[in-house]
Amino acid sequence: MAAYKNHRLTSSDLFGVSMIIPLLSHHVKSLGASPTVAGIVGSTYGVLQLFSSTVVGSWSDVVGRRYSLLTCLLLSGFGYGLLGLSTSIALFVLARIPVGLFKHSLSICRALLSDLMSEKERPLVMGHFNAASSVGFILGPMVGGYLTEHEGGFYLSSFVCAAIFLLNAGLVWMLPWSETLNHSIDANANSKTKPSKSYDELKNSVQQNSSDKNHIRHPNASAVRSQTNGGWGWRDMSVVQPAWRQLISVWVRICMVASSDMWDVFLVRLLMAVSIMLYYSNFSLAMEERFQLKPKVTGYLISYSSMLGALAGCLVGPVTHLYGNNMSALLLHSTALTCTLIFLYATAPNVWQVLLTSTFFAISTTIGRTCITDLELQRGGAQASGTLIGAGQSVTAVGRVLAPLLSGLAQEVSPCGPPSLGVVLGLVAVGLLFVRTPKWDSKTKVKDKSPKQ
Repeated sequence: MAAYKNHRLTSSDLFGVSMIIPLLSHHVKSLGASPTVAGIVGSTYGVLQLFSSTVVGSWSDVVGRRYSLLTCLLLSGFGYGLLGLSTSIALFVLARIPVGLFKHSLSICRALLSDLMSEKERPLVMGHFNAASSVGFILGPMVGGYLTEHEGGFYLSSFVCAAIFLLNAGLVWMLPWSETLNHSIDANANSKTKPSKSYDELKNSVQQNSSDKNHIRHPNASAVRSQTNGGWGWRDMSVVQPAWRQLISVWVRICMVASSDMWDVFLVRLLMAVSIMLYYSNFSLAMEERFQLKPKVTGYLISYSSMLGALAGCLVGPVTHLYGNNMSALLLHSTALTCTLIFLYATAPNVWQVLLTSTFFAISTTIGRTCITDLELQRGGAQASGTLIGAGQSVTAVGRVLAPLLSGLAQEVSPCGPPSLGVVLGLVAVGLLFVRTPKWDSKTKVKDKSPKQ
């Protein structure tokens, strides 16, 4: 039940965001911005996300998912509401600041699912989560485009998006968190992965996991316990003292991730993020130059790929089961497949080969995203899931900064330059996985054997 509500929240969240994204550049230009100013303004969101993702994710480990998710939804809704009032470039930039800093509801929802689900169930649920995200992105642009055709359409779309975030905040407020915790306890108690633990021990471990992440003392444990037991606990929170304790706890968690031996996982994420972004960076222009394809037809092709990506989320569970939950092997194979498909796209002699590669590309990238997230949680420990997922989003944000620059340089050589460069980066990721996967597997085996000894 909790997972279903989480998927519904995510789908509506991204539905609202995808209504706005295609309209932003057009709106800022209509306010009188030059192309250079429009580019700088457009990069504001990415830069803020780069620095805030890890901090907000770690903060959700410290104060709890409910408090952090509610805060992010309310402030994001405020930002989109302010965007609906942006009649100048200054007000437009001001509206993008709270969104860039606090639009992390997706990451917190992933961390919440990690808290609720066992390690074996996590890939299946994450796959469904990604599918729900894709559905939102399919429907949102169509509704946003329809509203824009009317006078003041952008402002109406912004207010609709703000209303969606506020409704989601209401859903988070009404969600029975005590029932959610008990459901997690029951699921873990029935799991075969840790049969030696009793029900009471599991209950204590889950309660500790929700309020005392990564074995660091929670800076506001009383408030979180009140929240977990069904009360909200606002009155238990001091205004001054918990603030500096929260900052210290957030800093400690970030330092732990930064000093951990996870550079290889984050590097694979970065390489594949840039590679996939290079694939999409000049897709419409390349289709027109290489195959004289009209933008309308290219749009249909992109929508087709997005729909397949949504459906592919439902395949993650069966594929993971087929691999025996060996996520490192699945990541290696999906990365190799993605690299091969980008190469086939770059060398495609006709549109039909592009259609074929787009079909399997949507599936391989969906599985790859789920694998890399699950590996980060396995390697770093689900106790700090918010910090880990936030760090992963920061790495992806670095890719968003690098990809346009690399794409522009590669397009100077050829329309096939960006995907060709993506193939090179993908091969580096595959080589890194070949070297590091045996070490990951050996660490996993040692970790699995340690409780028995």
